[in-house]
Amino acid sequence: MSPDDVRLLVTELGAVRTACALRTGRLDPVEVCRALLAAAPAATAAHALLTTTTQRALREAEASRERHRSGRAHGDLDGVPVVWKDLFDLAGTVTTAGSASRIGAPTATADATVVRTLAEAGAVCLGKTNLSEFAFSGLGINRRFGTPVNPLDPTRVPGGSSSGSAVAVAMGLAPLAIGTDTSGSVRVPAAFCGLVGFKASPGRYDTAGMLPLAPTLDSVGVLARRVADVLAADTALKGTPRPFGPATDGLRVVVPFGELVEDCAPTVAAGFGDAVDSLAAAGIRVETRRLASLDRAQRLMDEHGTLVVAEAYQRYGHLLSGPAHGVDPAVLRRLATFDPAGRSGVILRRELPVLREQVSSELDGAVLAYPTVRDPAPALAPLLADEGRYDAANRRVLRSTMLTSYLGMPGVSLPHAGGSILLSTPIGEDADALAAAGAAEAVLGRQRG
Repeated sequence: MSPDDVRLLVTELGAVRTACALRTGRLDPVEVCRALLAAAPAATAAHALLTTTTQRALREAEASRERHRSGRAHGDLDGVPVVWKDLFDLAGTVTTAGSASRIGAPTATADATVVRTLAEAGAVCLGKTNLSEFAFSGLGINRRFGTPVNPLDPTRVPGGSSSGSAVAVAMGLAPLAIGTDTSGSVRVPAAFCGLVGFKASPGRYDTAGMLPLAPTLDSVGVLARRVADVLAADTALKGTPRPFGPATDGLRVVVPFGELVEDCAPTVAAGFGDAVDSLAAAGIRVETRRLASLDRAQRLMDEHGTLVVAEAYQRYGHLLSGPAHGVDPAVLRRLATFDPAGRSGVILRRELPVLREQVSSELDGAVLAYPTVRDPAPALAPLLADEGRYDAANRRVLRSTMLTSYLGMPGVSLPHAGGSILLSTPIGEDADALAAAGAAEAVLGRQRG
């Protein structure tokens, strides 16, 4: 097969089925690696890829080839290419966080823990992807390194902050990308690029070697085309969760009353309604009711701002009073919304334990479901031209996902014919979120045709 044919096949197969093809000899790890590396210049031109780790990738692919030939493959990701958001340390590279201010930062001397863990599972590291500066925007715009081009519509934002990661998977550079999600940074770009995006509970994976934004809420996330691929990454990073599949027996979904569903664009609301109807028709029990915990959490954030901004200020607030080193004005404007003399951060942290317990009690084993985003992806050009429109769009893009982030809830954004549905569970119940996503994907994948 030609390199293009190999790349297209890997894109079609996804991570787990590519690994299966490697085990059976249908594909070869080095052949796959070279084919995807051949696409790296196009990904760089699309502003998705910042660093290509060619020599490392080929070295890891050669090692994978030897394991496969000797029947010693490490698991479902051995030989599978992966890209990493440039918040994770890769030995021998600079972790830029998408910021010109970090171009001269020291070169990482070791891999981040999650990078090392996937490497030990046999994954092949192709390189590092672009992102919103400091991972501090849901739009995916990066004025310094270029905004990753949304493959579904180049005139619209790709979503962020894991913008390059989503675009890399969507354009076929890699079947798997690892990003981060603090306010929606995996789930939003997954929605805008037609992918599956998994945000884990905070603390599910070791974040050593990952540049923080808001440590209370920072999570590692996974982007792929299928839930099975996300599950394979989770298994490699954490251990085997509860098996999931198309069975819908016992699965309950709660659709909340309120703005999460009601304050959506008509096309988004209609698509979500069709998706929920499909789930119900497949035997999944759907309940619609108000959750007091969600209402209370949203009121707190409306009054006190977000914990993300409060904690980001602790790390980057100095940029407001000193040299900004070319930092995007949008980052500075968002930092400036925090009042360091106030008690917002204290209040938001104080309420967390009660709210997280309350949402778990209210769901009572059910899965929360609502649209991942409230609108289709915004047009890019008007946001670049108007600060006010940029800031308003960023707030709205993150408003829905920020709510479950504040509550620590893991979630899977799942594409369907009319958009993207977010399935979330209480903190620590990641396996249940993945199981629900697997069941829903079996239904909504048919809906997509």
